[in-house]
Amino acid sequence: MGVPRRRGRVGRDRVRPRRPGAAVAVVDRRLPQHRRARRADPARTAARPGGRTRDRRRGRAHHALRRDLVAGAVRILVTGASGFLGGHLVDGALRRGHRVRALVRPGSDAVRLRSLPGVEVVTGDLTDEGSLGRAAQGCEAVLHSAARVVDHGSRAQFEAANVTGTQRLLAAARSAGARRFVFVSSPSALMRVREGDRLGIDENTPYPQRWFNHYSETKAIAEQYVRAADGPDFTTCAVRPRGIWGPRDHAGFLPRMVDAMRAGRLPDLSGGKRVLVSLCHVDNAVDACMRAALAPAGRVGGKAYFVADREETDLWPFLAGVGALFDCPPPAPRIPLVLGRGLAAAVETGWHLRRRAAGSGSVSVSGGGTDAAPPLSRYMMALLTRSATYDTRAARHDLGYAAPRTRAEGLRALRDWVTEVGGVAAWTAGPAAWSGATAPAGPAPDHTEQGNTQS
Repeated sequence: MGVPRRRGRVGRDRVRPRRPGAAVAVVDRRLPQHRRARRADPARTAARPGGRTRDRRRGRAHHALRRDLVAGAVRILVTGASGFLGGHLVDGALRRGHRVRALVRPGSDAVRLRSLPGVEVVTGDLTDEGSLGRAAQGCEAVLHSAARVVDHGSRAQFEAANVTGTQRLLAAARSAGARRFVFVSSPSALMRVREGDRLGIDENTPYPQRWFNHYSETKAIAEQYVRAADGPDFTTCAVRPRGIWGPRDHAGFLPRMVDAMRAGRLPDLSGGKRVLVSLCHVDNAVDACMRAALAPAGRVGGKAYFVADREETDLWPFLAGVGALFDCPPPAPRIPLVLGRGLAAAVETGWHLRRRAAGSGSVSVSGGGTDAAPPLSRYMMALLTRSATYDTRAARHDLGYAAPRTRAEGLRALRDWVTEVGGVAAWTAGPAAWSGATAPAGPAPDHTEQGNTQS
């Protein structure tokens, strides 16, 4: 499979030539931008003249026998296990009767993980090939949720975590004999620098030539490497949840918005228009990942799937409703879109200047530590003002995905959990402020979990 020239980076109107030695995107000739567009979920067979069918992979039955995971318990490696989505993936695998090896970074708080029967906690890092090889030994499947998802950082930082780290984990898993590799991707992998609303897009949507930011670009490159690694004895696929929300998230978009509403500093940035988005409750994201790990290899191999809640979300009324659950004032005042975009650019630029002035490349932000995100960025502004909804029929057909957690159930569970840990102030402050024995480990700052609003 060829490796083409990387066609530009994001954030600029002009295309920057590829640097020598820079990461490049893998071309998967099965992807729609490299072949005539087809339905998101064809049956991987093509009719020959005379009505006969030919299998696009020779020896499909043999491959399926070798690559499918058995229905019983297997050992699953979960990366980023100390974070939001990773911790829920551990719980989801345990509930389904599997054994879990939880990969956490040195220094991560793994107290909750170590207290769970059936979990083996191992220390490692996506930059350490040896630790990845040891972590993958004896695991039949890998759920790779670790990623750099913060709003800031150099391209080298994003590339090291999201691209090189994924390549190393792919190699370690394949060498260790794992049969399934599920990559937690994001719809941000398809996010362009300049675009309007996108409603009901499906898996035929091509990757852009220029991405919105380093996160979008490196998630897309990593996703393509994962899909290209699919083979007879090693099934790979990706799931693309957006805006993961739910209990135990303290750094994603929802606690950030609630914290801003509680302080009376979240304006309505919608510009007076409806912003329709697909969000994904963490239980639904876990369900999709587990289904992808156990689905027939011939059905999911080399594919990516959008997954989302059943309900389409009108974003700003949804935020106001969540705020009302916790007695927060609604977003106000309403700011015109042009002014909001200018404000986001000014805040982000000023924040970066403060980081540079600090000399070490980081700055302490009130309540957020030295690696906290800017309070408002162009990326966050785009996520809060662009409509983006996704067609999940391919996931329903191939995975049997049906978004088991409804919006009403998810909101009740979130409200009950916030009460349990000490209220909204404790929720938005992070794990150190959570009361009770159920407070989970929080993510490390670099390889944090998928918790932000992803486009």
